[in-house]
Amino acid sequence: MSSITPLVQSVDWLALAPPTLTAAVALVVLVTDLFLPAARKPLLGWIATAGLAASALLLLPLLGGGRRTFCLPAHPDVCSYVADPFALVIQFLVLGGALLTALLSIDTVKDQGLPTGEYWFLLLSSAAGAALLPASRDLATLVIALEVASLPAFALVGLRRGDRLSSEAALKFFLSSVAATAVMLLGVSFLYAATGSLHLSQVAHALTALPDPRLATLASAGAALTLVGFAFKTAAAPFHFWVPDTYVGAPLPIAGYLSVVGKAVGFSGLILVTVQGFPSYADVWGPALAVLAALTMTVGNVAAVRQDARRAHSAVRLLAWSSVGQAGYLLVPIAAAGYTSDPAHAIGSTVAYALMYAAVNLGAFAVAALVARTSPANRITDYRGLYARRPLAALALAFFLLCLAGLPPGIIGLFAKVTVFSVAVDAGLAWLAVIMAINVVIALYYYLKWTTVLFRGAGATEAAPATAPAQQQPTRAGIPAALGTAIALATVLGIVLSGAPQLVLRFASGALL
Repeated sequence: MSSITPLVQSVDWLALAPPTLTAAVALVVLVTDLFLPAARKPLLGWIATAGLAASALLLLPLLGGGRRTFCLPAHPDVCSYVADPFALVIQFLVLGGALLTALLSIDTVKDQGLPTGEYWFLLLSSAAGAALLPASRDLATLVIALEVASLPAFALVGLRRGDRLSSEAALKFFLSSVAATAVMLLGVSFLYAATGSLHLSQVAHALTALPDPRLATLASAGAALTLVGFAFKTAAAPFHFWVPDTYVGAPLPIAGYLSVVGKAVGFSGLILVTVQGFPSYADVWGPALAVLAALTMTVGNVAAVRQDARRAHSAVRLLAWSSVGQAGYLLVPIAAAGYTSDPAHAIGSTVAYALMYAAVNLGAFAVAALVARTSPANRITDYRGLYARRPLAALALAFFLLCLAGLPPGIIGLFAKVTVFSVAVDAGLAWLAVIMAINVVIALYYYLKWTTVLFRGAGATEAAPATAPAQQQPTRAGIPAALGTAIALATVLGIVLSGAPQLVLRFASGALL
């Protein structure tokens, strides 16, 4: 009697634990919200924060294990979920970024009158999808994880009811993202039609020997459309147009979340589809991503330089354009992976840079959230004399800006930039390295300009617009415990990494995939 291949698979729940626990806590928060009186709603924020911390701790048992689940019975090495070193590092970045966002959000939710249960449910749901994506190893799971991470983010951006900026930002973010998702789904369907599989390893194998030239054309179109979808998620130019208005319209913690976790989702997906799914097309996506990297960093930095310090929300706009420029740097190692025989080694530099960027950029948004409590317009001129009013906050923001600029004492920012630069040179992309060097100099101007504002004597600043929504008005000038904790954590993390940059840069010296 012939053996029958089992259709029911065993599930490795430990491998799935980090995103699963995050999703479970999201449901707990949503249900608990129904029974809590209004006075006790802030408890939901601490439940969400504890859940994210517990999810991050569940990564520890997975270290070095290389666990996998949802594998094909006939091909046990072809799996839909793999908890390899790459997945674990990105999951740590995502859950850590979400944890800092939760600390930033606790007082923002209360001060701006945001619906508590919905806010925390949406944030945790988005974090669960973001944690699922880097471990996904088939195109269907990648798309589902990407949408689970993105759809709640649309609602979070527009959660300030009655705020015109928030509504416009959410609509623009939603429409442009839906268009990008449609393009990506079309590309995935083309790839499935050409290769007969959705698993990245099988797609990569099939693309090397397509029997029909028409299938090769279909597969090439599918790969290009799929990459366009992920390029939008990374805010790569010319798919970056949604970033400034979305960041300004969103609650500040959500703007920080999108700048870090949103980018981690996009870049991890882009790395997986290029390095693992389309290695045979490296001669196409490598040059394309190199051009995108050069265009993205240039557009972001030039736009940041042009920001008017007296314009309402200019601080957030500058951080938004800065994040576009930083996305260009993050794209450089991925582009270099298309030119080397060891692409898995090259993308380690992107991971190292992303870890540095996540810590210091969320720290900058945390200080911006603190300043917004007394200056809702959040102009750069509102930071004038911050050192005299809040010396520790001013020093923290100065440190974060210097890290982003790559200047001492922000040693980790300098080392991360040098690592990315060296990867480009080693891959033979000297022209891209030159453009990156020019952009680093351009970025120095606006980072240092903002830093000097912090230490100038306090001058008269324009009053906040009288038409500002009531929910944006600050309630008190003190530093809330949760917000102060977030700033302190980001500062300590940045200082530790600057003192021991090998903690992050070791990812750039080894293959994660």
